[in-house]
Parts: sequence; C-alpha cells; structure tokens
Amino acid sequence: MKQSAEGRYGMAKTAMIRARTDEKLKEQVEGIFHKLGMTTTEAINLFYRQVRIHRGLPFLVRLPNAETRRTLEKSARGEDVKTFKNIDELFKDLES
Repeated sequence: MKQSAEGRYGMAKTAMIRARTDEKLKEQVEGIFHKLGMTTTEAINLFYRQVRIHRGLPFLVRLPNAETRRTLEKSARGEDVKTFKNIDELFKDLES
C-alpha cells in the first residue's frame, strides 16, 4: 500500500476514468466533497467500492409506479400544486 500526501493509505492507482457531466453539477458536488474532506478521486473510489460490496448500486434506483408517474406529470403541468408563503402556512395546511 502507498501513503498519500495527506497520510492516507490505499492501493496504487493505475486505471483512468473519463466522464462528461454538467459543469454546475460538478462544481456543486466537488464543493460537497471538499466539505467532507475528500477529493473527487476518493469519492469515485468510495462509490466503486460500495458498488462492489453491494454487487450493484449502493442506493435504490427504480421507476415510479403508475400513480406516482401521473402525479409527477400533473405537477409538471402545474395541476394540483399547492404553494405557501412561508413554512408556518405549510404546517398549518399539513395539520388541517
């Protein structure tokens, strides 16, 4: 194992990954990684390890059922959408 400049140990890296993504998404996500104290490379390696451990994606990915699909379509058209001026209004509605 090799020790990084930050004092972390890991296997020697020899494979390169190239991918395209939305620039704004990349900036936002890299900001989150920075707050977590990790690099993008470390985050990708963590993701890969989790895929290996789970033998699939480490989170649930599924298609919405018919009712959810209809609701999402209606919301996209602005149908049956409630709006609130503030959080108190929202909670009053939820409690009624």
